[in-house]
Amino acid sequence: MHIRFFSASLLTLFLIVLSAPALSYEIEPLEGGLYRFIDDRHRSVFLITEDGALVTDPMNTAAATWLKKQIKMRFNVPVKYVVYSHNHSDHIYGAEVFNHPDTVFVAHQLAAQDIHNTRANTVAPDITFKNEMLLKLGANTVHLTYHGPNDGRGSISMLFEQQKLLFVVDWIVIGRMPWQKLWSYDIQGMINSTQEIMGYDFTTFVGGHADIGSKQDVARYLNYLNQLYTQVTQSALAGKSLAEIQTSVDLSEFDDFANYDAWLPLNIEGVYERLMEESGMGWRPDISQPK
Repeated sequence: MHIRFFSASLLTLFLIVLSAPALSYEIEPLEGGLYRFIDDRHRSVFLITEDGALVTDPMNTAAATWLKKQIKMRFNVPVKYVVYSHNHSDHIYGAEVFNHPDTVFVAHQLAAQDIHNTRANTVAPDITFKNEMLLKLGANTVHLTYHGPNDGRGSISMLFEQQKLLFVVDWIVIGRMPWQKLWSYDIQGMINSTQEIMGYDFTTFVGGHADIGSKQDVARYLNYLNQLYTQVTQSALAGKSLAEIQTSVDLSEFDDFANYDAWLPLNIEGVYERLMEESGMGWRPDISQPK
């Protein structure tokens, strides 16, 4: 009886181990001491110098633990900075792994405010800024900039000046559609922010999701956002219903983007809802409302 129970328990444990998702992490070398860290759908970058490392979004405890071990094993340098891209937990949790008296945590002031107010389970930033900040590490300069509302709170761009590499999370993705119904996105803010970073001197783009790309890829993504927002707005002004807009909007020149067929109707719905609610078009007397 005990032997049978013991065997059944072992079998159950074996099946649980088999069904558990395997942790799959990757580190890809970029240039000038920069590396991209991949955890499933999420990406971050880190910089290695003789004076130490700068780590961006830790993502979660398991991923951060693995990354910390890799930095120690491969490069044997201390982590000097951890920089948060914005306030969303799927990017900034796990920071406790890097918590050390000699490590400085950096975020925009709005992200820090939200982390405090919502009691987010991550390390509170030591340093915050309002508009921009320059971080120096060895011969490297990292330019952090807040561009206004776009996604989440306190979302910033990170320009690694010597490498001419720009890192942005969530409000720009390369080779893929924006996320489904654009939850938490400020669409016009995303357009404004992306237009602003197009004035930066960068050749390589790394996003918090999807592919690595070029400045030209970012320009094409901006073109998609502009056309999406313009077409949906014009259709709403004409009094069309959401269903009518979803069948009339033509963005087929971007049909090579991943998830185009599945997410285009959702992208349209997300823009439409924000126009109706946040822009107040749903109660404007000068617009013929759909029935």
